[in-house]
Amino acid sequence: MAFLGWTGSSFAQDDYQPGPDAERKEGVPQGKVTQSTWESQIFPGTVRDYWVYVPAQYDGSKPAAVMVFFDGGGFVNEKGHSRVPIVFDNLIHAGDMPVTIGVFINPGVVPPEKEGAEPRKNRSFEYDTLSDQNARFLLEEILPEVAKSYQLTENPDARAVCGNSSGGIAAFTVAWERPDAFRKVVSHIGSFTNIRGGYVYEALIRKEDPKPLRVFLQDGANDLDNLHGNWPLANKQMAAALEFSGYDYKFVLGTGGHSGRHGGAILPDTLRWLWRDWRELKL
Repeated sequence: MAFLGWTGSSFAQDDYQPGPDAERKEGVPQGKVTQSTWESQIFPGTVRDYWVYVPAQYDGSKPAAVMVFFDGGGFVNEKGHSRVPIVFDNLIHAGDMPVTIGVFINPGVVPPEKEGAEPRKNRSFEYDTLSDQNARFLLEEILPEVAKSYQLTENPDARAVCGNSSGGIAAFTVAWERPDAFRKVVSHIGSFTNIRGGYVYEALIRKEDPKPLRVFLQDGANDLDNLHGNWPLANKQMAAALEFSGYDYKFVLGTGGHSGRHGGAILPDTLRWLWRDWRELKL
């Protein structure tokens, strides 16, 4: 299902602002966010911060839907580009999405061996690599840890993954590799280019049997054009491949550059589309 609306054509480049659903509203219950640190075995030697958002409506009587955000620190920030805890509060309260536990994960870093040195960033390896490593990281490490405290759904149609840039292709890779575990994807300014071979997805989508995924793509007409590729062209090719293969998808092309502002500004409507049939799901 193609979709080229929400372009924000009246906006100057990156002049996107959060809407009313990203603002606190009187009478809307507020969820709780807790922060933790994780040392990974899937990505040996790395440590990272992660946050868990639990909506006020969660009471532990039944499993909750799950949505994972890569580069989670940017998404969980209530003054950032997406303000996800506020948006979740408003949309869950309005019945536009299910009771959903949000898991916000930063990419790993390898701590320096010498005092005062900079840690080694592991982001590109984790996010841009085309493999099942990130899916296994979620399924074998992070989600089981969160599930010690909260009931999480096992229904893949009620589990979503989101990210910006390299986090966008990482979100797609998780669902592509493990559609038995994740079937909803939100990719903003996704790096479907040749950083670590991500340009092959548009060909794979065309040649392989369709997977049961729902995919939302966003990019800006003024996004990057460099040695790795052209981001707007790569996302257009992804959208064309999804269309060709009959996927349930939307593609929104705005006017911005390599920024989270546009994706954040339209996130409430994105989530309404992503979860539009949530009442039919068995959690």
